[in-house]
Amino acid sequence: MPPSSAALLRWYDRHRRTLPWRALPGRTADPYHVWLSEIMLQQTTVAAVIPYYHRFLDLFPTVGDLARAESDTVMAAWAGLGYYARARNLHACARAVAAVGGGFPRDMAGLLALPGVGTYTAAAIAAIAFGQPVVPVDGNVERVTSRLFALTDPLPGSRKTIARHAATLNDSTEARARPSDFAQALFDLGAGICTPRQPACALCPWREPCAGLRQGIAASLPAKAPRAARPVRHGAHFLLTDAGGQILLRRRPEKGLLGGMLELPGTEWRPTPWREAEALPFAPARADWRAAGRITHVFTHFTLHVDVYAAHVGHFPNTIARIGGMAVPHADLDTLALPSLMRKCVAAAWPERAT
Repeated sequence: MPPSSAALLRWYDRHRRTLPWRALPGRTADPYHVWLSEIMLQQTTVAAVIPYYHRFLDLFPTVGDLARAESDTVMAAWAGLGYYARARNLHACARAVAAVGGGFPRDMAGLLALPGVGTYTAAAIAAIAFGQPVVPVDGNVERVTSRLFALTDPLPGSRKTIARHAATLNDSTEARARPSDFAQALFDLGAGICTPRQPACALCPWREPCAGLRQGIAASLPAKAPRAARPVRHGAHFLLTDAGGQILLRRRPEKGLLGGMLELPGTEWRPTPWREAEALPFAPARADWRAAGRITHVFTHFTLHVDVYAAHVGHFPNTIARIGGMAVPHADLDTLALPSLMRKCVAAAWPERAT
């Protein structure tokens, strides 16, 4: 028996989540709001995203406002959400949309041509904002689909198979009459009922057709291939302050991890630890450096251990210009594009002034 779109939509009408980017019943979603929320939600939880979403709309009420903003302003507003390439692509996409008059493309092909917009994000915008009959497949929809059809091959290799099955979920007239609601109903079903652990199958509108439930394997799906051990890297960073309460920062290269953001000067990140004697030649100035502790930061593909050193001077030497250094008042740190890794380093080296 195929899953009933009508049953899912009836469930959604009673239990839909209230989210700041979600249009009220009977209203049309704002494409800018949908796009902004979807970019923010990549690899981030709803609870974490909501305050950032509100802050962005306060700073950049329209896509044109975002396009006109300085890159540092956008990166500073994003700081703390992680995966900073998303913020760079977000800004580039806003500029691309503004360049053609401020309207988002309504079709998948046009959306996929935008910077930072992949298949899932394009489908989410197309379905939710423009009523296109497509099924956006995020982690929630993957989980619902794999359980519904009892797809036991492990992720990530099974993603194409899951996507093919998910694409059939909106074949009915009811689903195609309400593509925006149907897409969001799938999200809510995965987030509230078909949860990763201990799914509430007794409350699910699709419990009858669910092959995973019938076979007693729903809670174990989707299966996942064993995860390789996360590599470990090591670095050292230096917090230098002056008599005026300023901190010395520099900008990272535009390309690569944390590209274009500010950091404390330091070493490269490598597989082996930095002994103090090896690290100190990378300090930004001659000073009485003291070890201020070690912080750990987990990126997607590796774990980083950073030894933090701190020193104080009366004034910064002129030689800091060679490393692209800039003196920043501590009070301004909250307004700068300083990633959470570097905020941890500042807190370790200067706890009494931590932001």
